[in-house]
Amino acid sequence: MKGFLNRDRFLNILENVNIWDVIIIGGGATGLGIALDSSSRGYKTLLLEQSDFSKATSSRSTKLVHGGIRYLAQGNIRLVYEALRERGFLLKNAPHLVKKQKFIIPIFSWKMGIMYWTGLKLYEWLSGSLSFGKSIFLSKTEIVDNFPEMKSEGLKGGILYYDGQFDDARLAINLAQTCVQKGGILLNYFQVKNLIKKIGNKISGVVAYDIETQKKYSIYSKIVINATGVFSDSISKMDESSCPTFIRPSQGTHVVLSKSFFSSLNAMVIPKTPDGRVLFCVPWYDHVLVGTTDTLLEKSILEPKPLEEEIDFILQTFNKYFVFHIKRSDILSAFSGLRPLFVPNNSFYNNTKTKDISRSHKLMVSSSGLITIIGGKWTTYRKMAEDTVNKAIEIGKLNKKPSITKNLKIYGSYSSYKSQNHYWNKYGEDEYHIKKLIDQNPLLGVSLISKNSFSYTEAEVVWMVRHEMARTIEDILARRFRILFLDAKKAIGIAPRIATLMAKELSKDEKWEKSQILAFKKLAMQYYYPST
Repeated sequence: MKGFLNRDRFLNILENVNIWDVIIIGGGATGLGIALDSSSRGYKTLLLEQSDFSKATSSRSTKLVHGGIRYLAQGNIRLVYEALRERGFLLKNAPHLVKKQKFIIPIFSWKMGIMYWTGLKLYEWLSGSLSFGKSIFLSKTEIVDNFPEMKSEGLKGGILYYDGQFDDARLAINLAQTCVQKGGILLNYFQVKNLIKKIGNKISGVVAYDIETQKKYSIYSKIVINATGVFSDSISKMDESSCPTFIRPSQGTHVVLSKSFFSSLNAMVIPKTPDGRVLFCVPWYDHVLVGTTDTLLEKSILEPKPLEEEIDFILQTFNKYFVFHIKRSDILSAFSGLRPLFVPNNSFYNNTKTKDISRSHKLMVSSSGLITIIGGKWTTYRKMAEDTVNKAIEIGKLNKKPSITKNLKIYGSYSSYKSQNHYWNKYGEDEYHIKKLIDQNPLLGVSLISKNSFSYTEAEVVWMVRHEMARTIEDILARRFRILFLDAKKAIGIAPRIATLMAKELSKDEKWEKSQILAFKKLAMQYYYPST
């Protein structure tokens, strides 16, 4: 069925195509968006990802679809306007994943209140007909009613405004499915090792390695796009070894706490932190997500770790505003993601804070024809993709066709099968297929975690392996389910059962199961802060 992700089928197609129109390297938000834009225009499109889809930055966001209120303070009106428009398109095209969320900014001085009120009214005006709702002023009593755990000393009132929230990794899977519906092919665990060049030093394809089968492929195309985010420089250096470094990663860390510390269904923006950023406290899957930080790093890695000072910063800021004294042992999970900040001159970093560096995306084309897309954020992925494919048409001399993604419904959005349990809504039309598996084998309806709020079933694991290209325990627990990001201890606890289910589906032996469990536990301990 179109929209199902099947790695074996995609490999078979790969081996029977002589030349692609477009090859995209990177399976995060940017790469998937480009693959969808390209395939939906009718171009023969292939995406290659070295790990799992959205493995890196794209699964580690603050889960917000937003214009970016702090960019207004920087005077970056154009970026905010663009992001607010894209926010509206996302809500329209993926309503099963994107929802309107109320945010409240507590006000402790009238001067600050006037500043935020003015900014949020501008924010609201910029969104135009795609507005999520009108901002309103709340009294001190209303703020306390909304956040009973909050300290009220010095509180004057607050401002309520609307923005968007989503599940980043689930949207990534749905983008991949939509791309397949439009004829695109995507392969995870497929690493690009080199670029192929023809006479005249022009790029004509890639040399890629299937990590699972250990087979190498020479794959030809009219254009190659580097959409690898924080790893963009590594691909650029395959093109030209003397290519200067344009990426400097900035790490953003989040902690996840029990909702007992933050019972409100509304999100809070903590307006004043020591580094001048805002801090979000966002309800997410019956937990609260608190973040983020902005820490400049020297190099990019696939699995970044929260720094001690980042954890301290988040806890100290949270404790300043709430009556609880949150300790490290209260953290259910902590995770980090890297932002690919574009800086053409590294000396720029000597005098500029990362929070002040523009998040606008940048397109670069090398003399050999390699297109590199850098920067941006989840909210603007569609516009980034449209701009990139427009450039690919020009550089690759493809037949010109317009983008259709502004009005293209994302896979899952067509579901008429609505469950009373909101847990299932994120699957869209696939909810029907997963529940059909349970009807055929009721044992698959067993919950993986008993006596808690998790609803995860064995049927979903089977589905994710068969139709969502999940290949490892981590793929399931980190990105298909979000348990590793919500509660690392619970994720470790159910890893053996996940391994057994996956081994059966993938025809793997006991040795594979044990190695998978060991690897996952080692990974999960980076997210876990046990009591001492």
